[in-house]
Amino acid sequence: MKELSNIIVQSSNKGISRIKLNEPSTYNALSLNTLKSLIKNFKNFNNDEKTKVIIIEGSGKGFSGGHDLKEINSLKGKASYQKLFNLCSELMMNIVQNSKPVIAKVHGAAFAAGCQLVATCDLALSSNDAIFATPGVNIGLFCSTPMVALSRNVNRKKTMKMLLTGEPISAKYAKEIGLINDYFEYSRLEEEVLKLAENISFKSTKIVKIGKKTFYKQLEMPLDEAYKYTSKVMCENMMAIDAQEGISAFLEKRIPNWKNK
Repeated sequence: MKELSNIIVQSSNKGISRIKLNEPSTYNALSLNTLKSLIKNFKNFNNDEKTKVIIIEGSGKGFSGGHDLKEINSLKGKASYQKLFNLCSELMMNIVQNSKPVIAKVHGAAFAAGCQLVATCDLALSSNDAIFATPGVNIGLFCSTPMVALSRNVNRKKTMKMLLTGEPISAKYAKEIGLINDYFEYSRLEEEVLKLAENISFKSTKIVKIGKKTFYKQLEMPLDEAYKYTSKVMCENMMAIDAQEGISAFLEKRIPNWKNK
């Protein structure tokens, strides 16, 4: 386990790597320093052959309250604001483009850029008392960048209601609208997150990498273009050693021996 002032990083022998936001005094605010640390560690895990899945969570009372408003208030000029929001966008793109699946483990509040972070992760599980919101409109700072991730996971009317009212939603409702996969009693959350992470870690990293990249790329294509693209990917996938091994293992009723190639 590697502990910094703002995040804790940990890897297990099962291929599960973890990042914990570690500034409970600011409700794990996504400050400039925290954003830089997160980007660095997501890049490291992306390049780490032992890492198969990444879990991100928050310490203290909740997941993340979003940007540090005290820090924002101290910034001077448009260039300083642009640097902050560009860094945040870089983090979100790094998660989407990361070859490893990223799971958000959420308890307490995930607000503004914290909600954006949840929406950006490939999968998200929360405690049953978790709450989610994009409350920027209440302080005169519309959640425009969180809107990007939110609107790509939740339908327009429900996204707009969250953005225009700033009102928090429950874990139950977050599941109903597709913001999270599921929610559990807090006492079960760690167990369920690990169960999900371990399930994915048993798959071929080569095939998961192909699948994740293809998923996000085809989302933005017209239907006919998406089918042409994914048909090409399927053909290339079939040439992978692990595709041949997986099919053989299924037919021979045995557990596949992945080469991750």
